[in-house]
Amino acid sequence: MHNLIQSYIGTKFAFRWWKLMFDLALSAVRTVVRDQGGRKEVNIKHHTRVEKIPGGEIEDSRVLDGVMSNKDITHPTMRRRIENLRIILLDCALEYKGQGLRPISKLPDLVNTEKGVSDLAQHYLFRGNVTALRRARKTNNDRVTRAVGTTFVNRVDDINESDTKREDPKACTILRRSPSKDILNEIERNIQVAIAVARKWLELSLR
Repeated sequence: MHNLIQSYIGTKFAFRWWKLMFDLALSAVRTVVRDQGGRKEVNIKHHTRVEKIPGGEIEDSRVLDGVMSNKDITHPTMRRRIENLRIILLDCALEYKGQGLRPISKLPDLVNTEKGVSDLAQHYLFRGNVTALRRARKTNNDRVTRAVGTTFVNRVDDINESDTKREDPKACTILRRSPSKDILNEIERNIQVAIAVARKWLELSLR
């Protein structure tokens, strides 16, 4: 497969980094392999995403297990670094109404909602040592469900322990670095080619 990827990007801008493109593509494709009813599935469209961050060197690019989201926490004193976290995905707003936030404060480390989070709700979440993100994109949350096996919750009262389960990540993010946006865009096209070649090779080898 080295030769395949090298030949595909041999005339492109990223040829001098073809080995890096190869390593990134192969690592990403291997991460998203799933066992579906006894057969192997490689779904790079839904499980792999390329993120561009200007600055740094091309060699700083890497594959991250899981989903990368450019969101800030809702409260400045909430935890910013959480390892082995439990997560709840909500498609409803978070507002404090009597005992409405009690189930949340007992279960997860992180609440990620597609709606808003009221100031009072932020206060009680912080007291419960829960970090909150709001106004998340639905497409991003969909990738989170595939990555960790959790499900969407429509009502706060419906939350239970099974909604916070974790699995080994079956989604990944390719983080691309470069001194300029023009180079980032060119590198993205080269990585997409490398991923397509790696995916086809892996699918054939798994048959």
